[in-house]
Amino acid sequence: MIRRPPRSTLFPYTTLFDLMAKVYDVPADVLIGKLAEILKNEDIPAPSWIPFVKTGAHADKPPQNRDWWHTRCASIMRKIYLHGPIGINELRKDYGGGKPSGYGAAHHKDAGGAIIRNAIHGLEKLGYLEKVEKKGRVVSKQGMQKLDRLSTEILKEMIVENPQLKVYT
Repeated sequence: MIRRPPRSTLFPYTTLFDLMAKVYDVPADVLIGKLAEILKNEDIPAPSWIPFVKTGAHADKPPQNRDWWHTRCASIMRKIYLHGPIGINELRKDYGGGKPSGYGAAHHKDAGGAIIRNAIHGLEKLGYLEKVEKKGRVVSKQGMQKLDRLSTEILKEMIVENPQLKVYT
């Protein structure tokens, strides 16, 4: 992953924008975990078939984490923020994995499309994603604000723990 330099080296003067952190500035696992907790409290519907499905043809078992649906929704939202506009087939490739085939090397299998489609539709109903014709989905203004504010909160918590991270604000 390519990290961009801290904003303080790009812009020598302090502006209002220097106070906001972006999704690029915080660790993915922390952001996805906190966003999943937020999405749990919001009205994102989890389909009734969630406890029974695998995530794709490459998986042997269903996910063991009970809250995996909200984690996947948060992960999809972050991925669309970083790489949007992105379509469902691209996301299927990203979430897929290797499936062993006998004694040979593993072959890539795409993830299931229904999980990704339902997650995207739920995020669109909340107003966090928008569809761009013939290109895929992008994060809406409301979704971008939510992710940027959450990133700023996470970065402030990380600065309290490790003051050397102050250069990223």
